[in-house]
Amino acid sequence: IPEHRQLLVELIEKEFPGFTLSQRDNGQPDEQLSVPSAFYKRVLHTLTALPHTLRFESLCDLILQQMLEQLDPHKQGMAVIVACCMSPMIGNVHSLREKAGRGTPPWDYDLEQQGRLLGAESLAGHALSIAHLDVNQSLTEPSGREPGYAAQWEESAVAVPIMQLGKVAGSLLVSSTRPDYFSPARCALIESYAELLMLAFDSEDFYEFERIELVPLPSREAQLPYFVGLAQRVAQVIVQAARDKHSMNVLRAQQVVWQQIEQELLPWYLNEQEQI
Repeated sequence: IPEHRQLLVELIEKEFPGFTLSQRDNGQPDEQLSVPSAFYKRVLHTLTALPHTLRFESLCDLILQQMLEQLDPHKQGMAVIVACCMSPMIGNVHSLREKAGRGTPPWDYDLEQQGRLLGAESLAGHALSIAHLDVNQSLTEPSGREPGYAAQWEESAVAVPIMQLGKVAGSLLVSSTRPDYFSPARCALIESYAELLMLAFDSEDFYEFERIELVPLPSREAQLPYFVGLAQRVAQVIVQAARDKHSMNVLRAQQVVWQQIEQELLPWYLNEQEQI
């Protein structure tokens, strides 16, 4: 019952003065949080042994699992998501695509199938636009001025841009079922993992900040109809490419379909601007 955890902790500490759980949710004091040196070695070994086609998926899976083990060892509710810059058909980057994700209950373990597009309205998008970590400790606070919004089960969240040589490839988004969960030490740890995630990307996945032009996009619920029949659309793109005597693999076909969906969502933003 992670949604009641904060209240339970407060009541226990009130009933038993001197007994505190707030700063030891992860089994170790915040000041001792760091990426284990053995894990750096494991990531580098994995990087050298993997074929190129499996690099992104395998490294993301390895790093996100380690993050959950360290930041939410008691499985009280956390989601970690890699949101990548959507490769534009032409021009600038207008959105991020949730491409890899892992979670602990109440979230599913595999969050990749629940991916969506994120825009300027999201915490991940805002962190990308300002080029540094951004945190919202109370997403459900209606009068809050921090960027981002609460999706299902989210109480607090932090986002960190994934960068290389002054360019950006996306954002690492971490969400918790607990408010005020992301202390400075935890934020610093998440930044370290964002730096590791840089290794999962190709050099062409990084964009100059001048090309980042995110726009607001509709909510996950409003986006759902656009993803109905996603697999069939991918198959149709592959079939059409074969008819046109072009070679196209599944990954490239998926990218084409996601680009099409982004183009279908952009009129929503234009309509919003007209109403304003």
